[in-house]
Amino acid sequence: MKIDILSLFPDMFAGPLGDSILGKAKDKGLLDINITNFRDYTTNKHNNVDDYPFGGGAGMLLQAQPIFDALKHTQDVAADEGLPKGKIILMDPAGKTFDQHEAEKLSKEEHLTFICGHYEGYDERIKTLVTDEYSLGDFVLTGGELPAMVMIDSTVRLLPEVLGNSSSAPGDSFSTGLLEYPQYTRPADFRGMKVPEVLTSGNHQKIAEWKQKESLRKTFLRRPDLINYDNLTALQKKLLAEVKIEEEP
Repeated sequence: MKIDILSLFPDMFAGPLGDSILGKAKDKGLLDINITNFRDYTTNKHNNVDDYPFGGGAGMLLQAQPIFDALKHTQDVAADEGLPKGKIILMDPAGKTFDQHEAEKLSKEEHLTFICGHYEGYDERIKTLVTDEYSLGDFVLTGGELPAMVMIDSTVRLLPEVLGNSSSAPGDSFSTGLLEYPQYTRPADFRGMKVPEVLTSGNHQKIAEWKQKESLRKTFLRRPDLINYDNLTALQKKLLAEVKIEEEP
């Protein structure tokens, strides 16, 4: 996958996108990240990329010209590499909420471009370039760089061969519609806190059932809105009924 990032602050991406899982993905040739400072494309003699909004208002808006020209350059380079235009993503508090299912969709793309805004907002004409607008939630950040990093991390980890264990991502919270069950490692008894006996029993059928039940329990207690009863199997419905009885006050 190739990811283009248009940002006024390219140095912000060095650590998060260069270390750990993403760094290894780049080393393996699974990921190519290119960061473009769109200030380099301004034609303004003062090298400005923002200006006051027409009609008045607080703050400054990003101008269309630098972003239009920077995006054209990155798209031309991608085309020379045989890559499609792909998704062009704008981080915006008014965008649709980014979640695991959206990450799964993006992970199937060959080419993604993130436009990171700053200041009060964008000239609305910039949005004619965009295929998708995303928000991380009902709050406002100082710029689009942090949301872009979060979305890139969430998306790239789903690419084949990026995670060491290919079965890790499909079992993530939200991938199945439920939160992930509790997990434990050695020692089996840590300061009097013991691992559930079923997990050390070696009975794979009972272990699988325990995982489903505890996943349902966590979801029922923390995020009941995620449970779609119609999508549950007969076993899951039975387990959920048991959880509700067990959790009655």
